[in-house]
Amino acid sequence: MVFGYWRRKRNSSNDACKKKKLPTSKMEELLIPNHFLCPISLDLMKDPVTLSSGFTYDRSNIEAWLQAGNFTCPVTNQILTSFDLIPNHNIRKMIQDWCVENRNFGIQRIPTPKVPVSPTQVSEVLSNLAASTRSLDLYECLDLAHKIKKWGNESERNRRCIVDNGATAVLASTFDAFATNSFERNANVLEEILSILNWMFPFDVESQIHLGSHNSLRCMLWFLECRDLSSKQNSITALIELLSSDQKHAEALATIEGVNEILFRFIKDPICPKITKASLMVIFYLLSHPSSSENIKSALVEMGMVSLLIEIIIDSENSTCERALGVFDKLCDCEEGREEAYSNALTWPVLVKKILRASEAATDYSVSSIWKLNKYGRKERVLVEVLQVGAFQKLVLLLQLGCVDETKEKATELLKQMNPYRNGLECTESVDFKNLKRSF
Repeated sequence: MVFGYWRRKRNSSNDACKKKKLPTSKMEELLIPNHFLCPISLDLMKDPVTLSSGFTYDRSNIEAWLQAGNFTCPVTNQILTSFDLIPNHNIRKMIQDWCVENRNFGIQRIPTPKVPVSPTQVSEVLSNLAASTRSLDLYECLDLAHKIKKWGNESERNRRCIVDNGATAVLASTFDAFATNSFERNANVLEEILSILNWMFPFDVESQIHLGSHNSLRCMLWFLECRDLSSKQNSITALIELLSSDQKHAEALATIEGVNEILFRFIKDPICPKITKASLMVIFYLLSHPSSSENIKSALVEMGMVSLLIEIIIDSENSTCERALGVFDKLCDCEEGREEAYSNALTWPVLVKKILRASEAATDYSVSSIWKLNKYGRKERVLVEVLQVGAFQKLVLLLQLGCVDETKEKATELLKQMNPYRNGLECTESVDFKNLKRSF
């Protein structure tokens, strides 16, 4: 019989290692029967299934083989007469017994796999869900959503099967219907659906229509304001997915009363890093829509967003800093935002310091903000201020290291305008610019 190997480490005690000065571990080899190994991966099988050719494989490996467009048995290369995967219970039980017999070697018994959901089962549940939605049967829809969620939690394969059979659009339609009816009264089913939709990205066009409706958006904002942390996270994640898919959703969201205040509060009084970052992203998308951004910019500036963003940029980790700089750059498009930036003494040192410090996008936003503050406002003051905090050397280094064309153009323009003011004003940071490399 042919065997594979199972290797493990046996740790010696610390005292023994000190006394004998021996290695802290030694390798032992455990023979694994060859028929317990998947012919594709040569790993111990966890969910053995048999093809029409008679050969047994681990389910995940043979599914990947078939999904790649192969129509043959990997071992025999013969064309398969059927793509059915039959669970090999005998081999699975033998593997489990072998694991138990060798548990002293640190081998854990493989769990008995659950039978994957089938397309027929998914279609049946979705059909029932659509029918229950039409009659607004709250409890039946909640039970069916629970079933879909349970299937999805069992395996990634189940999730693919659920999504491939059109679940996203059906769930989005149900969400829209119950949100229109009353999101306060139907909160439980709406929260359950939203938690399922969070592993169904990206949304298809039909799903976007339902989730982008006025009532669906109002419901998600209500979750952000009134429900628990999990619902808040699911809601704002779904909003980001919608806004990133189509800018028309940003225009619809901007018309809902209270959206600016809710998002600002999440940034000013953070409840968790994920929601803070997500709130910054939602604001960024809202500010990117031309028809609604001006009113939002003015409102956010009036709330004190510019100073708050500078504080976040100073103290936050790179991904949050990048998002905050993106919003700051958008606020520099309006006169009120630029005036707030001019009046804050930390604006220039913070923007200059973040060049080549956080990420490529953060560098682009920093340069863009300085360029806008210079171009549309107090040119001489801006140039003097940024020179005094080392902007000239940073921009020269940025051009040497390389950047996107738009940032390159802005940096070059700033350097040309700064050059006449350099004598007696220029400041060099304490870092060694020769050894400075991109941090991303």
